[in-house]
Amino acid sequence: MTTHRTSKRRLAAGTAVVLAAMLTATACGGNDTKKDEGKAGASGFNAGIGKVSNASDKKGGELKFVATQEADSWDPQRGYYGFMWDFARYYTRQLVSFKPAPGGESTELVPDLAAGKAEISDGGKTYKYTLKDNVSWEDGSPVTAQDIKYGIERTWAQDVISGGPVYLMQVLDPKTEYKGPYKDESADKLGLKAIETPDAKTIIFKLPQPNGDFEQMLAMPAASPVKQDKDTAAKYGLKPFSNGPYKIDSYEPNKSMKLSRNDKWKPESDTIRKALPDSISVTFMANADDMDKRLMNGEFDLDLNATGIGQAARATALKDHKANLDNGQTGFIRYAVFPQTVAPFDNIECRKAVIYAADHKSLQTARGGPQAGGDIAPNMLPLGIKGSDGKYDPYEVLKNDGKPNVEKAKEALKACGKPEGFKTTIAVRNNKPVEVATAVSLQNALKQVGIDAQVDQFDGAQTSGIIGSPKVVKEKGYGIIIMGWGADFPTGQGFSQPLVDGRFILQSGNNNFSELNDPAINGLFDQAIAETDPAKAGDIYKQMNQKVSEAAVYLPFVYDKTITWRSTRLTNAYTSDAYNGRYDYASLGVLK
Repeated sequence: MTTHRTSKRRLAAGTAVVLAAMLTATACGGNDTKKDEGKAGASGFNAGIGKVSNASDKKGGELKFVATQEADSWDPQRGYYGFMWDFARYYTRQLVSFKPAPGGESTELVPDLAAGKAEISDGGKTYKYTLKDNVSWEDGSPVTAQDIKYGIERTWAQDVISGGPVYLMQVLDPKTEYKGPYKDESADKLGLKAIETPDAKTIIFKLPQPNGDFEQMLAMPAASPVKQDKDTAAKYGLKPFSNGPYKIDSYEPNKSMKLSRNDKWKPESDTIRKALPDSISVTFMANADDMDKRLMNGEFDLDLNATGIGQAARATALKDHKANLDNGQTGFIRYAVFPQTVAPFDNIECRKAVIYAADHKSLQTARGGPQAGGDIAPNMLPLGIKGSDGKYDPYEVLKNDGKPNVEKAKEALKACGKPEGFKTTIAVRNNKPVEVATAVSLQNALKQVGIDAQVDQFDGAQTSGIIGSPKVVKEKGYGIIIMGWGADFPTGQGFSQPLVDGRFILQSGNNNFSELNDPAINGLFDQAIAETDPAKAGDIYKQMNQKVSEAAVYLPFVYDKTITWRSTRLTNAYTSDAYNGRYDYASLGVLK
């Protein structure tokens, strides 16, 4: 993902993953830190990192979200923003989902609608599930295997409900032979051959090729059931029909949403969702600084988008409300990438010159410093993904304490035939001030070794058609692109494949900006994806990441962090690696 997800992988394209994905929580009224630490709800700085802040089973009250960014869609098959995936669990369920637990423990998959984990056979190509008893829709009718199949089939209707992740389509029907339920000529509209539903309680998936992350894909909202007679196609995101603990009562786009309890949801059928609040509200507003003030005044409980406390409120928050703050990893990496089609970045030594010349301390400061920006990143695989190694430091960034290595940069310039330096252009989204600041930081550092980099701020709303078009990148001479990315699901495939697998180079909506196409790297993805043991797959992704570093097409800045706020009323607040460091929304409660 990039920042906000759009249509491809998480944040993928449209950023991929969605900026959205970042945490944020709320605050409470003007207590100082000492007073806050004595209160039940404000349980201390970082109390929601790796543990549960203010654990409680108390039911009741209204959980109040606030947000400056609307979802791309609330339709489970269309939504791609990370916060939408987290929030959608209030009204959607999946065969499997992530364990409701803090930190890394959250990446374990557990049964949800399914009675147990899959029965896997045929060398990893067949997955069979039996549904639990007592799972029902908001009208009391049972959720069936056919409902799950139909919901998944909706992804194929890209001409009607595009924008969501297409992993299931790629894995189950790589040749896209199925045309989607709206063009399905079978009477029951369940014509996708890769999914069999022999009865209402049994669903069987037949994969053409094994994929060790298949269950990760089934944990996405895109694998949620949809009841066929309630499907309003392109309008479904305005009022999805619930099979979760809450149902949507009202929704005015860009204004508000209100949810109340779904009395047909049976707690004994759901071991994942606590369903503590009586009601849930979302208020959308335009001004982020105003939102932070109102969070600190106690008007809301947390920021739905989870983008972190803004610069204007940060100092006050840290000084006066520190006990309400969590400063955790988001799962995103912020970085620069070098398109190899743009000279002189077709020469690896010229790419290395930029990596060595960069001032990582300055880049970290531009992002907001160690707390609001993140830890300096020496490589391109985020912490929390199997195979990652935060100490793997191929360009000695950590060894040099983030300072530029001017000597090595000049050696690299000499080796690439540009001893006096060269001219290039840094492309950066004009609607991301922090990214612009990192572009300026990089520009200043490169000047020290004779590299003249002009900064071009392009229209951030047109990302997929500008930097997402290899043709446009080459025409504009974008030698350096500033971007960010987070995983669609917490594996090397979910994070890295869109960025570095040569088979994912697209002519529009591209995320492999460097156009890296190394058969060895592509082959490692094939090996890791076919591996059903996550630890063994992680070993392969570790090799993949090393080869990416050796190719010198990326300059990672930071492993992203945010300063997020949780209100004093909030209970069961903990950050979840499975949801890119946001709180696990389905576990939250409030004190009345």
